[in-house]
Order: sequence, then C-alpha cells, then structure tokens
Amino acid sequence: MARLNTKGERRRSRHLRVRKRVEGTTTRPRLSVFRSIKEIYAQVIDDGAGRTLAAATSLKLPKAEGDAKATKTDEARLVGAEIARKATEAGVHQVVFDRGGNRYHGRVKALAEAARKGGLEF
Repeated sequence: MARLNTKGERRRSRHLRVRKRVEGTTTRPRLSVFRSIKEIYAQVIDDGAGRTLAAATSLKLPKAEGDAKATKTDEARLVGAEIARKATEAGVHQVVFDRGGNRYHGRVKALAEAARKGGLEF
C-alpha cells in the first residue's frame, strides 16, 4: 500500500473510512462538515436522492465592521446555528453527523454543538 504523505490525503482516507458507515436517508439525512484552513462549510444531504437539502458556510456570514474579528471557532458556531435553522425550514429534524475525516474537536465540535442547540438531533 502506498504511503499517504500529505495531511489532505490522510484526511481523505479517514473520510472515506467514515463514509462506509455513515449514509444519509430521506428520513435522516447526513450533516456533512468540511473544514478548510480559513473557512468552514456544512451541508444537509439526502444521499438516496442525491440532493442537498440545506447548506451554510462561513463565507456568507455577515462581517462586523470596526469590531474585533470573530475567531474561526465563533464563525463555526454561527454556521452551526444557520445550518440548523435552514434544515428545520426544510423539514429536517434528525440527521447523522459526518465529520469529514476531521477530529471531533475545535471548530467541528463547535459547529455540531451549535446545530444541536438550534434544534437538530444527532
């Protein structure tokens, strides 16, 4: 087996391993999280139909002018609250969580906790 050298390759390998077990259905779609160096993205996906039901990203967050910049963890919390709001509007209340090969720690954990507080169950 070839050695995986970069962080991205190792993350992708972990992600594929997780995706063997985690699948979104119509009744319980998948909440997928992607974390880049600067931004964080979340989608609620029905894998059976191949449709994205709701999406939120830190790119679309309103930026406060003049105030101290929000930390990336604070932005992740806002994205979690936003994805919970959009998913609830789409009629989704229960999801399976797909951490995208990242550790359940830091920004990923903050997003998940905010989504739970916003009304999603997982």
